[in-house]
Amino acid sequence: MTSLADKAILSGADNCPPMLKKDMYDSWKSRMELYMLNRQHGRMILESVENGPLLWPTVEENGVTRPKKYSELSAAEAIQADCDVKATNIILQGLPPEVYALVSTHKVADKGTGTIPGVPDVPTVSLTF
Repeated sequence: MTSLADKAILSGADNCPPMLKKDMYDSWKSRMELYMLNRQHGRMILESVENGPLLWPTVEENGVTRPKKYSELSAAEAIQADCDVKATNIILQGLPPEVYALVSTHKVADKGTGTIPGVPDVPTVSLTF
C-alpha cells in the first residue's frame, strides 16, 4: 500500500524544480529545461530564459510614450509576460538558499559567466527579477 508520504514525494517531483548542487550545473541545466518544457507554455518559458524577457510594448498618449499596462497587452503578449514571471520563479526556486541570497538583490542578470562560491563558472541568463 502506498503511504501519503510516498504520494507526496512522487507528486513533488513534478511540482518542484530541481535544486542546483555544487559541481552539477550541466545536469541541473538539462533537468531544468525538461522541467520548464513540461509546464503549460513550456517552450515560451524556456525561450524567456534563453533570450530574456519580453520587451514591454509601449503606447503613445498625449505625446508621451509609456509602457502598456498588463490589461492593454495582446493575448500573446500577456501569455509571454506570464511566462517571463514563471521562468524567473522556476530559476529562483531551483537555487539553494545561499545562492538565492546572492542573486535576489539584483534586478537583471546579464549573459556571461559568473562565479558563485562553491559552484564553478556558470553561464548566467537574461532574467529580470
